[in-house]
Amino acid sequence: MGANPMIRLRGVTKSYTRGGEALVVLDRLDLEMEQGGFYALMGPSGSGKTTLLNLIGGLDHADEGQIWIEDEDIARMDGPELAAWRAEKVGFVFQGFNLIPVLTAQENVELPLLLTPLSRRERHEHARLALELVGLDDRRGHRPSQLSGGQEQRVAIARALVTDPRLILADEPTGDLDRKSADDVLGLLQRLNRDFDKTILMVTHDPEAAQKARAIVHMEKGGTLGRIEPLEAVRP
Repeated sequence: MGANPMIRLRGVTKSYTRGGEALVVLDRLDLEMEQGGFYALMGPSGSGKTTLLNLIGGLDHADEGQIWIEDEDIARMDGPELAAWRAEKVGFVFQGFNLIPVLTAQENVELPLLLTPLSRRERHEHARLALELVGLDDRRGHRPSQLSGGQEQRVAIARALVTDPRLILADEPTGDLDRKSADDVLGLLQRLNRDFDKTILMVTHDPEAAQKARAIVHMEKGGTLGRIEPLEAVRP
């Protein structure tokens, strides 16, 4: 456990009902993750990786327990409070990109800014800078169908970055990509962590992807333990 945790879970329990039976995914889970860390969440199917990511991102509520992100217990927030908190503090990246097909890359990246008081010109400039950061400034006018899978995921990362969140949550961000595109996306996440101090949590089944992180959180089936393994290699 680090001396400066950004994320603290205490006694977090989450279950779902399937076929009339309660399935406990997380059971009194305690876990801490540091500000500025890059964590790969790994474990067998059903170990609660995506559930944990959704709880930390405020997309779902825990049945019991506390979830502190910095100095806020998001487990106590109601729906509108969580929505406002997510919009300001968290960027999400998903395996399926989730881009709007009829919108350009620029317009897709601007979407989260529609909920802010920024002017149209300011939204445009923020989105342009985010696309420049991920190396796609020259693809601003392209629609998703005109981009490769790796480029689509970089647009999705730009969209996650455009509000300048401190926390980025990525669920299998390389799952639909070839090795070269996956390595490009992982290199970008490493850069965001190293150069911009973004805290990143990444769910992955890919051992090669996990090695790009700074630590691995090993989730066990039953959701009672998240064992953190620091990766000692110096990251590029």
